[in-house]
Amino acid sequence: VDPHAWLAATLTAIVTGHKQSQIHDLLPWNYAAKV
Repeated sequence: VDPHAWLAATLTAIVTGHKQSQIHDLLPWNYAAKV
């Protein structure tokens, strides 16, 4: 996982209203599965 890409995507998701109940989706190992 590219740390910069992951952090940018995570911060964008938080700012745009990612649900708190689905915060586990933003973890690096879950992010890698989506990319």
